[in-house]
Amino acid sequence: MVADLRRCVGCQTCTAACKLTNATPPGIQWRRVLDIESGEYPDVRRTFVPVSCMHCGDPPCLGVCPTGATFKRDDGIVRIDPDVCIGCAYCAVACPYQQRHIVKRREFAYGAQATAAEDLRFEPRSVAVSTKCTFCSDRVDHAASPRLTPGIDPEVTPACVNSCIAGALHFGDRDDPDSNVSQLLAHSAHFRMHEELNTDPGFYYIVEDAP
Repeated sequence: MVADLRRCVGCQTCTAACKLTNATPPGIQWRRVLDIESGEYPDVRRTFVPVSCMHCGDPPCLGVCPTGATFKRDDGIVRIDPDVCIGCAYCAVACPYQQRHIVKRREFAYGAQATAAEDLRFEPRSVAVSTKCTFCSDRVDHAASPRLTPGIDPEVTPACVNSCIAGALHFGDRDDPDSNVSQLLAHSAHFRMHEELNTDPGFYYIVEDAP
């Protein structure tokens, strides 16, 4: 995934789209947008930075999982098997990006009763286990059959990318030099969070055109 920080306006639409799509419980946001202020008056600047699971090439969460619940797919997406996870939270401690979440009991947005939408989208297996952004891998998995391209065709693209009103979010295959994300990165100056940790994050941030 690529976020163009020159275009992000901090609207939080991606956050709302993620919450709606994945029915995360109150207080749990798999996708957030940080609002960072830099500089000194009168030269002050705001930068909006979308964050989620980085789907690392060498994820620290994977190595500490005692049951093998955390695994990395062939396409690089890091997933959690809720039937194997025991909710020990080792992965939450190991993640340098603070992108693991555990809810010990079912909670509702409004009081003690679930809304119709919460009942419809409730997944019992998501309680008392670790959860996180999946890059909407259930959508990505539909790409092969009808020959659709993730990041290009909305049907097989993460909800956050589809919802971005500023066109700041992009998704694709970084191992394909001709893909949309590879072309973006080839022509821009970019960084990844905490690259010094050698986790090989799969989330890139564009800051300006390539020199």
